[in-house]
Amino acid sequence: MPTIVHPDYIDQQQALEALAAQFPYSGTLVVQGARNAIKTNVLHGETVSIKFFKTPGFLKSIIYSWFRQSKAKRSFDYARYLQQHGILTPFPIGYIEERKALGLLGDSFYFCRHIDYDFTIRELIHDPFFPNRVAILEQFTAFTFHMHEARIHFLDHSPGNTLIKDLGNGRYEFYLIDLNRMEFRTLSMAQRMDNFKKMWLSKTMLKTVAATYARLSGVPESELWPILWQTSQDFKRKINRKKWLKRKLR
Repeated sequence: MPTIVHPDYIDQQQALEALAAQFPYSGTLVVQGARNAIKTNVLHGETVSIKFFKTPGFLKSIIYSWFRQSKAKRSFDYARYLQQHGILTPFPIGYIEERKALGLLGDSFYFCRHIDYDFTIRELIHDPFFPNRVAILEQFTAFTFHMHEARIHFLDHSPGNTLIKDLGNGRYEFYLIDLNRMEFRTLSMAQRMDNFKKMWLSKTMLKTVAATYARLSGVPESELWPILWQTSQDFKRKINRKKWLKRKLR
């Protein structure tokens, strides 16, 4: 059961392995998905988050064993890259990969420090009267701009994947989570605007994004807005069409 641990936690490797072994029976459930689950537990007095990735199917197991990194490893490596480039994410502690016959990937686990956050972008979307809504969205746009400047293309940039902490005095911190789908490359301005499409923002919110990004990038808002609006609308139509088809096929 290969275990990779951040240097700050090297003396806690056995404790991490014990948490992985006890995962089905201990800890507090946070998210239960079809194939993945997230729990919190205690590591030497510190609350940690543990993301469990269930054994992939046979073909995917071959892919993740020999041709592509596991989701747990990518989560750890990408978190360290984010740290190195000044992008906040819960501190990466380590990951564990269970190996089966022929070295095929079994269950895997990603460990990070637990973040006590206040809200996500989802709350802003559903509540137009959310306190400091415009200021939060402006700061979130600046956070995304700095992420793009660091050549980070977060493919799951969606409402629930950025945790927000209220620091008081109108200041906020943003932490990326669910990290295993990223690319690291220079992004065109069109690709940067396209990266907002999964946020599912209203027209008013998109206007704030366009104005803020234009100010930070030096690119006129008149150039950014049409791309931002079009990609967002196309994405919404695509998802709504899928939902409509699913209802018709039931």
